[in-house]
Amino acid sequence: MRDHDQSLWQQTCRERVESTVLTNTLTVDLAVIGGGYTGCAAALTAARAGASVCLLEAQEIGHGGSGRNVGLANAGLWLPPEDIRAHLGAASGDRLINLLAVAPADVFELIERHTIDCEPVRNGTLHCAHSGAGLKDLQNRYAQQRAVGAPVELLSTDQTRQRTGSAAFHGSLFDPRAGTIQPLGYVRGLARAASEAGAQFFTRSPVQSLTRSGDIWVLETERGSVRAKAVIQATNAYHQSLAASAPAYVPVYYFQFSTAPLSDNLRASILPGGEGCWDTGLIMTSFRVDQDGRFIIGAMGDLSHAGSGAHRRWIRRKLSELFPQLSDQPLTEGWHGRIAMTSDHIPKITEIGPNALSVHGYSGRGIGPGTVFGRLVAESLLREDPDLLPVPMVSEYCESWTGLRRAYFEAGAALTHFVKARF
Repeated sequence: MRDHDQSLWQQTCRERVESTVLTNTLTVDLAVIGGGYTGCAAALTAARAGASVCLLEAQEIGHGGSGRNVGLANAGLWLPPEDIRAHLGAASGDRLINLLAVAPADVFELIERHTIDCEPVRNGTLHCAHSGAGLKDLQNRYAQQRAVGAPVELLSTDQTRQRTGSAAFHGSLFDPRAGTIQPLGYVRGLARAASEAGAQFFTRSPVQSLTRSGDIWVLETERGSVRAKAVIQATNAYHQSLAASAPAYVPVYYFQFSTAPLSDNLRASILPGGEGCWDTGLIMTSFRVDQDGRFIIGAMGDLSHAGSGAHRRWIRRKLSELFPQLSDQPLTEGWHGRIAMTSDHIPKITEIGPNALSVHGYSGRGIGPGTVFGRLVAESLLREDPDLLPVPMVSEYCESWTGLRRAYFEAGAALTHFVKARF
């Protein structure tokens, strides 16, 4: 049976980071649990500040959502600014809006500074209207984004067709701040840069217990242990082992398929500017082209679920609807990943205990926010200043009926794809 945890990005990633299994006892200023965007950005920040840092990852760097991402380095969250303010209040909401407005700049600055080999293309992203109702949503988002100074543009049907090569959309919202990356290359590049700055990385080293001994945290693995003044738990949707500090979220699966590299003629007719795209559909579709010319298309759904056949049939039909010129192109690679969704779609910072924070819940937008949250949580702990956090921390965070809601989302995606694949 095919392993849908193995992504295309693992085949094309050129970044490498040295790591080993933890087999001894260490004492550090900061211990990080989880080797994704948040954890690696935190490790890099702390190491560059002169702190002693170790990162513990249960699998390999980028094993979770960071290594299975679509690769859109977007500004902001899924929520428009007014919704963010409604949930966080004016002051906290404006702080988060302003921080994430420059998140793509932070990402691409790190890529340039550390020469991260991750196929960076900063030509913007397109949020495409799949219907008339979708266009009204984009018009609302455009007005809100312009009100906070975002340099976004609302494109017409013709402009969108010229940018995408598809006649399927009613318009689009273009964000020139954003771009695309090879997502696994980026996270491994962050880890490599952190390692060069002095951080220690340990893979295949799941943390089995996290306890407090006096004013020190003790992290135990199967073959070693770490004593740390401060801890960041950045496991997001791939948390394991530590039941007491498990983040609360609704797991939602997202899958992607890719073609082989397209011919020059086909490549010239699709996304000639290299933008990354997603649409306004309730069951969202994303699409982009990688550096080698592969067309990559994705949507909500679990490829290991009983309804995976509907996902496969639908994605083939969707590809033909969006780009008829690709109707005969075989889909050569397929993979999926988990997203940690929160009810309000805002990331959470939870206090595990003194000098220990857990970060999770990017709701499908992990690259920019994960980078920003990792940096600021590390700075906050090292400086002992909670005002540096991107959102206020909470003592606990709960989500109800997570298993039922996961089943609901998957059933909805499978049913939608089953119906649309047939008619």
